[in-house]
Amino acid sequence: MRTLISTAFISLDGVVEGPGGEPGYRNSGWTFKDIAFVPEAYEIKEREQQESTAVLMGRTSYEAFSPVWPAMAEFARYNTMPKYVVSTTLTDDRLVSDWGETTILRSLDEVAALKETDGGPIIVHGSARLNHGLSDAGLIDRYHLLVFPLLLGAGKRLFSTTDKDAQKLELVEHDVYRNGLQKQVFDVVR
Repeated sequence: MRTLISTAFISLDGVVEGPGGEPGYRNSGWTFKDIAFVPEAYEIKEREQQESTAVLMGRTSYEAFSPVWPAMAEFARYNTMPKYVVSTTLTDDRLVSDWGETTILRSLDEVAALKETDGGPIIVHGSARLNHGLSDAGLIDRYHLLVFPLLLGAGKRLFSTTDKDAQKLELVEHDVYRNGLQKQVFDVVR
């Protein structure tokens, strides 16, 4: 079974919306505001590209990333990886042509089936709503979190608010950087 990893830039109060400056969000670009850049804090992002074998995202994140990421040297490895977009509304004619193989999945059942295929880890970028569904369905195996020392108050949160049993996580890697960022890697305990 393939490992499904949710990766996120997240505020201390759980907000994941608009970290890179995406338009239309109240605190858009919060990862760059008042937080000194410390290169070693982002080592995990390079490692994710080296260890992952596929990218999974929701439609909104696909529509935000697909016009930008193919041209970014920082994300070059993702260009060659298969990408999967979970959406009930996206159509093949709206997929970009310069970002490699992209498959539209219509349900979480299709994500579960993808996890059963051969191959290595699948990384989930962005996609707050998709993360909620994946978590509620028990499909996430690991979280890679870069926690920013900010309280944003409002915005989409990474974790679902569904009334469900507690889910235990095991901290398997962590670090704290001089700018206040924290790296937290958790495995989901089953």
